Amino acid sequence: MEENRPQQSNDVTALLRRWGAGEGGAAGELVETTYDELRAIAGGYLRRESRHHTLQATGLVNELYLRLARQHSPQFTDRRHFYSFAAMVMRRILIDHARRSRSHGGEGGRMPLHPEMAWIDSTGEEMLTLDAALTELEALDERKARTIELRYFLGCTNEEVAEILSVSRVTVDRDLQFSKSWLHRRFRAGEELTRPANV
Repeated sequence: MEENRPQQSNDVTALLRRWGAGEGGAAGELVETTYDELRAIAGGYLRRESRHHTLQATGLVNELYLRLARQHSPQFTDRRHFYSFAAMVMRRILIDHARRSRSHGGEGGRMPLHPEMAWIDSTGEEMLTLDAALTELEALDERKARTIELRYFLGCTNEEVAEILSVSRVTVDRDLQFSKSWLHRRFRAGEELTRPANV
């Protein structure tokens, strides 16, 4: 995401309010205003993926907007709220894709979610385990879960996460360090539980 875009921030906030008030054309204008930015985010995510990946950046953003459009009278307060929600929706899309990939026997090759979380295969069973662990983390500390979503599912930088969540960069760094460690321990504990016992 591009940094410090006050005019777009104001535009997005105004469009979100109009959309929430039920103005029909506001959702379409919101798409036009944020499409390039979200497509760049999706492209950044997919550049880390295998060339055999069935998702495309355009399709990913289109599915994101289809899901956003299903929101009836959305009450997004500002650009920050919108992107936090978009990160949660992107997580659901990628989880659903991993679930479909599993049911079709996979797509060949391991595809790390992110270089900083290379122990997660973004198209396999590990993604589903991560989703369950993130749900647990959210119950313990919602901000830390949002930080993971924004950083690794929406592709924000640490500075952008700090801006969206209205916290300091130091807080984001600390939250990410804690969350990655917590998720890794939780993830490995889940693996131990599902590993067949030696006979």
